[in-house]
Amino acid sequence: MIKIIDDILKKNLLPAENYIFGFADLTGLLQNKFIGFNYGISIGRKLDYKIVDKVNNGPTPEYYSHYRQINKDLSLLTKKISDDLNKNDIETLNIGPTVSTSELDSVYSKTLRTDLSHKMVATRAGLGWIGKTDLFISREFGPRLRLVSILLKTPVKPKLKPVDMSRCGNCSICVDICPAKAANGKLWDITVDREEFYDPWKCRNQCAEFGRNRLGLDVRICGICVASCPIGQKNA
Repeated sequence: MIKIIDDILKKNLLPAENYIFGFADLTGLLQNKFIGFNYGISIGRKLDYKIVDKVNNGPTPEYYSHYRQINKDLSLLTKKISDDLNKNDIETLNIGPTVSTSELDSVYSKTLRTDLSHKMVATRAGLGWIGKTDLFISREFGPRLRLVSILLKTPVKPKLKPVDMSRCGNCSICVDICPAKAANGKLWDITVDREEFYDPWKCRNQCAEFGRNRLGLDVRICGICVASCPIGQKNA
């Protein structure tokens, strides 16, 4: 069965150099609403490096447009992958790449936590770790990617060892450059709660300000820490 899943992913994730993917055992890590779906596929899609490189002091219209388009593309892609898996009697549950601004302002406003963390699935799949400003840092693209997840009932064995600790070390570039001062520099690991190292409300307020002042829109986006991470720059 794992070969079927692998083949379907490789058939759909093209060109291959723009994607990473991995399998995760999520047993005991998900909300009750996902009962039975104990395994997951994490998929990462690389962002356009030239567009990201221009995000120096805040989001550009080009970055915002690209960000939205990649999210749309990932939604369509995961539906296609799920359809192919379903035809092979593999039951799936798609988790979209993002939630809307209105949902964050209403359904998720108290915690700014969605029902499932794509970053958690990706770390369990061994694709990377969580950085000091709560970005997912992949080995291949640094934080210059968007994530999406597909949950499975079919058992899949992770190809990579889950990542339990940060690999950011003493680097504090994203912490220092963050206009919201949302991070305190503490390293993430699986025992550290998000609020111990990062304030999502400070980040969200700054992103809203950028949306209003730079884009003229009621959106929440920044990108400065994405562009500044040396891992993403190194692998450009």
